[in-house]
Amino acid sequence: MQANDVRVLKSAALPTLVVGAVTVVVALLMAGGKGALGALLGTVLVGVFFSISVVAVSYASRISPQVMAMAAMGSYLVKVVVLMIVLRAFGDTTAWNPKAFAWAVVVCTIVWTAAEVRAFVKTKMLYVDPDAGKS
Repeated sequence: MQANDVRVLKSAALPTLVVGAVTVVVALLMAGGKGALGALLGTVLVGVFFSISVVAVSYASRISPQVMAMAAMGSYLVKVVVLMIVLRAFGDTTAWNPKAFAWAVVVCTIVWTAAEVRAFVKTKMLYVDPDAGKS
């Protein structure tokens, strides 16, 4: 991974962990232990899914922009399929509170996405190769 990618990953993961911890505490207060477990699982799911995407796109960017785009779309497709399988498999579970899980996923996804956008905007990356015209 490049230094910029690590910076973006940290910039998105840390606020998400903080907000995830808050969702766990709120879920604990609102729905008890099952709520806290649901919120914790939702936070972990978001963290793992988005981290995998950042790593996959980072490694693919070393090859070419086309491969990077395919990695982004492929990782998105895999995440959607895995999420559908997880939701289908645990749709009727009583081990955790599904509302707390859902709210944690939504809130953590919003925080991760906003933090990732902020990190990309603040990152000083060249969009063109300044040496490309020199021969």
